[in-house]
Amino acid sequence: MTESQGNETQQHYYSAPVNPEWPPPPPYQPVTTAVATPEPAPRKRGRGPVALLAAVAIVAAAVGGGTAYAFQELTGKDTVASSATATNVVPSSKRGDVAAIAAAVSPSVVEINATLDSGSSTGSGVIITSNGEIVTNNHVISGAQSIKVRTSDGSSYTAQVVGTDSSKDLALLRLQGASGLKTASLGNSSGVQVGDTVVAIGSPEGLTGTVTSGIVSALNRDVTVSTEENQGQNQGGDGNWPFQFGGRQFNGDTGSSTTTYKAIQTDASLNPGNSGGALIDASGNIIGINSAMYSSSQQSSSSSDAGSIGLGFAIPINTVKADLAKLRSGSNG
Repeated sequence: MTESQGNETQQHYYSAPVNPEWPPPPPYQPVTTAVATPEPAPRKRGRGPVALLAAVAIVAAAVGGGTAYAFQELTGKDTVASSATATNVVPSSKRGDVAAIAAAVSPSVVEINATLDSGSSTGSGVIITSNGEIVTNNHVISGAQSIKVRTSDGSSYTAQVVGTDSSKDLALLRLQGASGLKTASLGNSSGVQVGDTVVAIGSPEGLTGTVTSGIVSALNRDVTVSTEENQGQNQGGDGNWPFQFGGRQFNGDTGSSTTTYKAIQTDASLNPGNSGGALIDASGNIIGINSAMYSSSQQSSSSSDAGSIGLGFAIPINTVKADLAKLRSGSNG
């Protein structure tokens, strides 16, 4: 063997060394197993966005499904709890339960006492924002020198008129120094049907928080009321606001200046002082603002005229919602 051959053999030996003293290398896993090892991490990352989207969807559904009041409280926004679809203010299992509806909505209905030049006027109102915006009838506060509002827990506030709309018999008040009030959920009056169960809450004859119930007895009734500031005082301050219906005058003469609106008719018992209060559906949503009711002036002398005759009217809540921007602008029409 030549020297060059020896070197060649030596170089070949060191290019692939084998040392019997080294332990054999560990066996390699199959390629498919090695590739599969990091897979759990990508799958875990993939679940994150899906779970997040699901959570966002649930939250969105909750806000859209009837927790607008809670959303308002969390964000501090001066917004109205309102929905184009029916929400469940009371649990579904309590739908139509008058006691449950009364417990849920009564804190959102207030008593209004207006001091007039010739006496006083008592009515009701509905809280629509937590900082004290109150919707009521224009005739409840028309001509008022001062306005006091009492909530269901007995708290008393001074109220200022923000705006009025005599053509719809609506007014918007704001309580001074109010916060954290429970707002009503404004429903959708376009979905109301004849025969639906309703609950009325107000302060008839100054009896705060009075609850009555009945049904919707008719829809789209043409009710005519006075737009004259002092017309309500012509009834001696007894709260029997005059109105016209079906070509007849009720509770006195409406005067020469009047306006007509489409109303929800109900047989729920309404009395003077219910004006401006809430008409509520079976799920606890406000579907109307009670505005006109027949009150017999002969009740004290004729037993045949005593008690409710089941003729009450409410301004549809969709009319109220459509008028809010005008009222908030300070309109005094």
